[in-house]
Amino acid sequence: MQVGEQQIVVLGTGGTIAGKAAQPGDNIGYRAGQVGVEQLLEAVPGLAGAARGPIVAEQVAQIDSKDMDFAVWRTLALRCQAHLEDPQVRGIVITHGTDTVEETAWFLHCVLAASAAHKPVVLTCAMRPATALTPDGPQNLLDAVALAATPGVQGVFVVAAGAVHGARHVQKVHSYRVDAFSSGDAGPLGWMEEGAVRWAWEMPLEPTGSAQAAMEKIVNGAPWPRVDIVLNHAGADGVVVDALVASGTQGIVVAATGNGTMHHALQAALERAQAAGVQVRVATRCLLGQVLPKPGDPFPDTRGLGPVKARVALLLELLAAQK
Repeated sequence: MQVGEQQIVVLGTGGTIAGKAAQPGDNIGYRAGQVGVEQLLEAVPGLAGAARGPIVAEQVAQIDSKDMDFAVWRTLALRCQAHLEDPQVRGIVITHGTDTVEETAWFLHCVLAASAAHKPVVLTCAMRPATALTPDGPQNLLDAVALAATPGVQGVFVVAAGAVHGARHVQKVHSYRVDAFSSGDAGPLGWMEEGAVRWAWEMPLEPTGSAQAAMEKIVNGAPWPRVDIVLNHAGADGVVVDALVASGTQGIVVAATGNGTMHHALQAALERAQAAGVQVRVATRCLLGQVLPKPGDPFPDTRGLGPVKARVALLLELLAAQK
């Protein structure tokens, strides 16, 4: 580690994430706490990149979390406090069993209130042992490290099945499913998506020049631009898009399937529309989640807006741009 380079500390306590079964397909007849934390780290490709720096592993305990006790809590709290006070430490990840992780998270939230004020402590776990055919532990561990390495994150969290839960509300609600945790009415604080956190809340938007320009056009009675919505579905084609372009539409929002996917015929028509000067934006027709952009996408995404709100945003964008 280079001088001044911050590190992520991973504290192992055992649990199903470190469990072993005699048969790979056995997700319940296993022994928890059999794999060391260093072995867990070695089994996750891309972990070093997610950490944005060095990773240090430390085995605090090696138990089934049903057997969690005050002695382990004391040791864990002391090690967390020591690492949080170390300026070389960016954040802490704790591998834990699912049965009592909500209790440990709340305990640490309470006793580390001052120490964790400016750094993250992220607990993670697994519902399937390390020997499972499709273990959930590696992805959970990767997500936890990525969250702990995210600048500005602070406090105590539980990360599992892609969701980021706060210590106050998280609870194990299912005895078997991989997605076993909930934060009840409060909901998760966010989600880990491709190594980045997407928080559930939104910061208030600062006024922009385009917003002010759009409002001036509205005040002055400028004509509203035409923006339409088209839906991707089985058998979709480009007939509707071609007709909209011919009728003078200035913008099209696509309610695409999944992560912004669309029928090849519809995409071809949208590419023709874009070449003709029509602004195209891609949302998802899924009720949950948002389009995650990737290199080479032919159209801009809507940055999490659903189709109808994306239409409003594009309408105002075009209105502001009117001469």
